[in-house]
Amino acid sequence: MDTIALLEQYPADITVDKQLLAAAIDAATRCAQTCTACADACLSERDVAETTRCIRDDLDCADVCAATSRVLSRHTGYDATLTCAVLQACVQASQTCADSCGEHRDHHAHCATCEQTCRDCQQACSALLDAIKPGDAAGSPQAAAPQG
Repeated sequence: MDTIALLEQYPADITVDKQLLAAAIDAATRCAQTCTACADACLSERDVAETTRCIRDDLDCADVCAATSRVLSRHTGYDATLTCAVLQACVQASQTCADSCGEHRDHHAHCATCEQTCRDCQQACSALLDAIKPGDAAGSPQAAAPQG
């Protein structure tokens, strides 16, 4: 996936830092996949009952991250308030999942991998969130394509 190339090819100006935006999109996409795989791996563990919360957090994080990457990939009719809300949810879901997986990292390598991927996503989304101010036009396209 060449996210930065797609952002560079967008026909209107995107005033938010494209590197930060691409990093957040890519991190959220990776996190969604990793969390899905971690949940599945937890279901195959002998001590599956001990990973119930981790599985739930993995699946919640996967869904939030997938939605975040899609919202961040759309720029027509940009809404900074919605984007910030989605990023905040992604930061929270990633933190919760990382903490949950961290409890199992010494016993399950997939949880250690997932924990790190979630922390990376949390960091990338936090950096983008810091660059976008809710209530103003920061990051919005200068000339949005027609909606509809």
